[in-house]
Amino acid sequence: MIVFSPHEHDARETRAALTPDSAKKLVDLGFEVRIETGLGLRSDHPDNQYVEAGATLSTDRSEALGAADFVLRVNKPPLAEVSQLKKGAMHVSFLDPFNDSELIKALAAAEVTAVSLEMIPRTTLAQKMDALSSQANLAGYEAVILAASRMNRILPMMMTPAGTLSPARFFIIGVGVAGLQAIATAKRLGARVEAFDTRPVVEEQVRSLGAKFVKIDLGETGQTDQGYAKELTPEQLELQRKGMAKVCAQSDVVITTAKLFGRKAPVIVTREMVAGMRYGSVIVDLAAESGGNVDGTVAGEEAVTENGVRILGLTNLEGRVPTHASQMLGANMSNFLEHFWNAKEKTFDFSLDDEILKGCVITHGGKIVHERFAPK
Repeated sequence: MIVFSPHEHDARETRAALTPDSAKKLVDLGFEVRIETGLGLRSDHPDNQYVEAGATLSTDRSEALGAADFVLRVNKPPLAEVSQLKKGAMHVSFLDPFNDSELIKALAAAEVTAVSLEMIPRTTLAQKMDALSSQANLAGYEAVILAASRMNRILPMMMTPAGTLSPARFFIIGVGVAGLQAIATAKRLGARVEAFDTRPVVEEQVRSLGAKFVKIDLGETGQTDQGYAKELTPEQLELQRKGMAKVCAQSDVVITTAKLFGRKAPVIVTREMVAGMRYGSVIVDLAAESGGNVDGTVAGEEAVTENGVRILGLTNLEGRVPTHASQMLGANMSNFLEHFWNAKEKTFDFSLDDEILKGCVITHGGKIVHERFAPK
């Protein structure tokens, strides 16, 4: 069976869906791996490394797409490329299925089995292929590094003959995968860290990393069966904002990570809260791409408010560390194929009765088969 990984059509994307290591793993399993020339150049993997791993270089993108049984890429395909995919092929990538119904319909019409990496179930069994979590981990790390680079002060406490320098104060809002990594990274760099989440169950994790958990009484909250925070009521959101305003005012850096899966991100830092922050402080909004957690965030841009607060709405932070982002993504991809690979028969064991495939397969056999997207 042929696996093909094309380079990304968006010139801003730096990640690759396969690295030489993940390509070799697939070759060893019995796949014929083809990669488009230049696939890994932006993540420090030249073509010769893929060749040494047993992959074949392809310069004809259209021909390779049409021949592949599996197409692995980072982002969703351009609509115009869907018709080039082989009937019955499996396409694996982030698909943005909640916001691109036209693409989903086209993939179904082309009789392509489309796998959405966003929809991989968050279970122990599927953890090794959970690309959403692996990339969020890196985004949390990079948010801290980005904030540190924009601050006009250092992070750790420093005792000098000229006096003691106080540690920078970080406030992390949302303690999922990205938030936990942001806490850990900021602590390693010597910052004083506080964190808040609507799920009280994460307090122990926050404290285990050496940070202080900010408690705000919101009434009944919780998390979904996938581990995501449940959407708050308007009244709860207002209570949350009031409780966080004082912490934001004392912080040098605020990092927001609150996303609602498949929906617009909630605005949890208002203009009034930003206006109350000190001059020179920094906000990194990790939800910028889905609308932003901060009133004033502009996706893909940096802005400075009248009171001197820098709001960073940069997107694809994991793409700023593409070597490791590609390493993790490539491992997620190869683990996904390996999990369903019948080494003896050299076949892919596909069944929508499988809980992982049922959760992430959006289209199959000419139909939209996922229950959340299928026509009612």
